[in-house]
Amino acid sequence: MAKVKEGDTISIHYTGKLEDGSVFDSSEGGSPLEFKVGGGDFLKGLEDGVIGMEAGDEKTIRIPTEEGYGIYTEEKVFEFGRDRAPENFDPEIGQQLQMYRADGMPVTVKVTGKTEKALIMDCNHPLAGKNLIFDIKLVEIS
Repeated sequence: MAKVKEGDTISIHYTGKLEDGSVFDSSEGGSPLEFKVGGGDFLKGLEDGVIGMEAGDEKTIRIPTEEGYGIYTEEKVFEFGRDRAPENFDPEIGQQLQMYRADGMPVTVKVTGKTEKALIMDCNHPLAGKNLIFDIKLVEIS
């Protein structure tokens, strides 16, 4: 039976959880996730974790913060002056918005606070600072 190696395209069903057991993402009830192993499209820990598996195998892969979405950093929290925002722009706290960096790259930010003069924005990934746990089942190697 074939075992997964780097360069293979595979399909998996997965459930992504945090250490407290809360689920942040799952393919359950939907199509399996297909990706090329070693392609860099997914978390390295997840790509490395499937190597050696065979179709039908199930496994739990633990990915520490540093290999997941990184450590939460205060440097990624900033004030955005209301004078730079469109008129009557008043997002809710907790709302996610898409902004653009100086180099034109899009970045997702979350509104974490408001003052009279500014909105407090956080551009850490929502899963930054968290250890991740993936329960996976290898569906096929293609």
